[in-house]
Amino acid sequence: MAQQHSDILDVVIIGAGISGIGCAAHLRRKQPGKSWCILEMRDDLGGTWDLFRYPGIRSDSDLYTFSYDFKPWNSDKAIAGAAEIKAYIAETADEYDIRRQINFGRKVLAATWSSDEGLWTVTAQRKADGGQETYRAKWIFSATGYYDYDQGYRPDFPEEASFTGQIVHPQHWPEDLDYSGKRIAVIGSGATAVTLLPALAEKAAHVVQVQRTPSYIMPIPEQDGLLKFARLMPSKAWTHKVMRAKNIATRHVFWKLCQNYPNAMRGLIRRINKGALPADFDIDTHFNPPYDPWQQRLCAVPDADLYRSLASGKASIVTGHIARFVPEGIAMKSGEVVPADIIVTATGLNLKMAGGIDFSVDGQKVDWSQHMIFRGMLLDGIPNFALCIGYTTNSWTLKVGLLCDYFCQLLAEMDKRGKAICIAQRPAREVELRPLLDFGAGYVQRSIDSLPRQGDDYPWMMTFSYGGDRKMMKRSSVILPEMKLYDAPKAAPAEAARAEAA
Repeated sequence: MAQQHSDILDVVIIGAGISGIGCAAHLRRKQPGKSWCILEMRDDLGGTWDLFRYPGIRSDSDLYTFSYDFKPWNSDKAIAGAAEIKAYIAETADEYDIRRQINFGRKVLAATWSSDEGLWTVTAQRKADGGQETYRAKWIFSATGYYDYDQGYRPDFPEEASFTGQIVHPQHWPEDLDYSGKRIAVIGSGATAVTLLPALAEKAAHVVQVQRTPSYIMPIPEQDGLLKFARLMPSKAWTHKVMRAKNIATRHVFWKLCQNYPNAMRGLIRRINKGALPADFDIDTHFNPPYDPWQQRLCAVPDADLYRSLASGKASIVTGHIARFVPEGIAMKSGEVVPADIIVTATGLNLKMAGGIDFSVDGQKVDWSQHMIFRGMLLDGIPNFALCIGYTTNSWTLKVGLLCDYFCQLLAEMDKRGKAICIAQRPAREVELRPLLDFGAGYVQRSIDSLPRQGDDYPWMMTFSYGGDRKMMKRSSVILPEMKLYDAPKAAPAEAARAEAA
């Protein structure tokens, strides 16, 4: 029998990564009277930055925008490694006394909403002994992101068993893997592969990136040139604001240029790559994606480390289709054989909505694909549930900050009105349903049908413009007409709200 915690919490936060710690810090700062806890399945905080341990793992966004707006990023590095990012998250948790309210080693299995009680019951399994616990809360804030943290995407390659070396997936990197002096083939062209290549090349005999389709790659300085001038500001907080504003603007302008002038930006990126690589390097084969810039995420290369590895001869790229694995490595359809002692399958991630938790409302299992996102956070027909998904074309945490701000405003406004339950009601008019993430990356396209939907107009759209989102959040009322509020404990069942919309 599950152990039941007697207290009724205001909020259960699921996940102690950058989103979950961000939510907790917002609650501590803006809703200090609220009771909450964090349920985290791992033994430490950090989320992605604690889970992934492969060589060279780093952010692909600058830390001035990837960090919290209320907590300055004080390092000289604009792009940082996992250990530094995790330390920053931990420092935030300690600064706001969050750790004591994190229950580590708790894997959330199920969350059930009862309209009769106006509460969520969350069931978690303890890692230590396999026992179960239940928590009751008025709200759930899902900060699990959308990746499957148990299993990455791993396609089956023909004749894998014939390979005599070791096959490794970055999501489950062996801590004791010694790759010194080894020949390594890295399969993939995304941020993970681009990060791994220069990191592995430092000790490996040779590293080959095997890619079917190239990605757009851009060198960026590890230290921002504006930093020394920004540090003339009267405080670290002001330095952070200046650096943050500059990087938000720069990134937005670059993204808009890619949207509006794709051919010109493709040419610009090509010229930058050509200038960073040896004169005889085949850019048109290895750095020439068949899609426009920012249809998939652009890979950032700090201080041109990838280019240096390629120029040194310690690394190379093979572009084409894999035919099969062979005892000595990878056979390409072109007939070329890539020799390898270790093959790293940097083939991407799988998506898993809300951590794969079994959600139900009044006994009815939640099918995420049948729900629409509202204001980028709520889902129609699901009471008191906040979903935290950051930007895909910008720094993840920029959106997280906006959502956490709005979440705190919503709690305050509901208290002011004496209401306990909030349900977003789908509009009666015909709505054009679209995928939640309008993004071409393979990991998104593989799982797009399992995600919630978005509509064709605000507030039912999942927007990806920080400036636009910020204006809408600040100018719009906290409670919009589509949001139905109910008293507690005699709350209208979720079915009633759905019936009103029918």
